Amino acid sequence: QVQLVESGGGLVQAGGSLRLSCAASGRTFSRGAMGWFRQAPGKEREFVAAITWSGLSTYYADSVKGRFTISRDNAKSTIDLQMSSLKPDDTAVYYCAASSSGYLMVTATSYNYWGQGTQVTVSS
Repeated sequence: QVQLVESGGGLVQAGGSLRLSCAASGRTFSRGAMGWFRQAPGKEREFVAAITWSGLSTYYADSVKGRFTISRDNAKSTIDLQMSSLKPDDTAVYYCAASSSGYLMVTATSYNYWGQGTQVTVSS
């Protein structure tokens, strides 16, 4: 089993920044890709960003490209999501996810383990 715990969410004004962190423990997929997803009220969970084990390859949803940056530290078993120029539309619960695949995945069903989520609220 893999346990994922997110932190760093909160309330921020539009244009501000937040940094989310995800700590992994247990049987970690050290060679697997990891990602961030988000879910706003009344909407489906959507892909935000993903990163390969090496950290050399990343992929972003168009809606966050240029504003968000995903990174990982395998020695610490953590991944971060640096969010800048936040918009009210970014308001959602953000989830960290781990995949057993080494490839970048954008669909939620491709991820094996999930954190419980952290709320991000962007006020206008």
